[in-house]
Amino acid sequence: MSKKRVLTGVTTTGIPHLGNYVGAIRPAVRAAQNPDTESFLFLADYHGIIKCHEPEMIHQSTQAVAATWLACGLDPERTTFYRQSDIPEVMELNWILTCITAKGLMNRAHAYKASVQANTENGQEDPDFGVEMGLFSYPILMTADILMFNANEVPVGRDQIQHVEMARDIAGRFNHRFQELFTLPEVKIDENVELLVGLDGRKMSKSYGNTIPLWENDKKTQKSVNKIITNMKEPGEPKQPDESPLFEIYKAFSTPSETAEFTKMLAEGLAWGEAKKLLAAKINAELAEPRERYNELTSNPSQIEDILQAGAAKARKEARELLNKVRDAVGIRPLK
Repeated sequence: MSKKRVLTGVTTTGIPHLGNYVGAIRPAVRAAQNPDTESFLFLADYHGIIKCHEPEMIHQSTQAVAATWLACGLDPERTTFYRQSDIPEVMELNWILTCITAKGLMNRAHAYKASVQANTENGQEDPDFGVEMGLFSYPILMTADILMFNANEVPVGRDQIQHVEMARDIAGRFNHRFQELFTLPEVKIDENVELLVGLDGRKMSKSYGNTIPLWENDKKTQKSVNKIITNMKEPGEPKQPDESPLFEIYKAFSTPSETAEFTKMLAEGLAWGEAKKLLAAKINAELAEPRERYNELTSNPSQIEDILQAGAAKARKEARELLNKVRDAVGIRPLK
């Protein structure tokens, strides 16, 4: 039986935090260990420059994101791990697919529609004011990422479902117009994925400023945990899990029996300060080894680069084979 191919892209526009670890990195690393799965993971740096126009941030984030995945257990021998910009075949495929994609399809993309709506609401005469082609054409580049390796499944959040559906539409149009070369990808939504809450109880997100850094030392992690909101209940007063986001974060790092014990301790009057110490200890215990590995990698960037180049060589070998077929299918061939 052939293996199921799963492809994931990670945008390089920031430094991963605890929410990224719980919601994406940890489950993806575990899933990649499935012997029936062929895993592809790439650093989407070309996607990053759509919204981020700070070159140093793109560069630093690329290093931090790569080091994070490797430190958290990604095995580059089992997963094809590469940087998007190291696969020029993706960009060539992107152009070929652009040439067959209906503009009307791109008009319906959520990000573009949101920009147009914002312009309209702000009284802009030009509904496309401030809209750059990177934003408008983003779904086609994502399609090229997916189709370049004929992924069977693409794990995404619900906000990205439309883009995978567009990839199916574009692949189907190519297959019908030219030749059956592309697999129609399926969306993979993990209903059990953990969306970690932040310090204020909302989803942990950089845009909310409520994150807990992933790679701080034990002392700084404790300081971050101490900022989690709680109520005014004194030590000795019974407390319920829904009275502070602290419980949900603790649950993400504990076994069911440990979570049950923590619930019991809260009900018996555990002080919030003590609860925060227990949480920080849990986080630090799980991340101790990955932090050591992360620091080792970031202090030796050439080690990361070597791993990415090895992944790119592996990916390009396959990409070239498919692109040659695509070029031939559309009539771009040697003269004989």
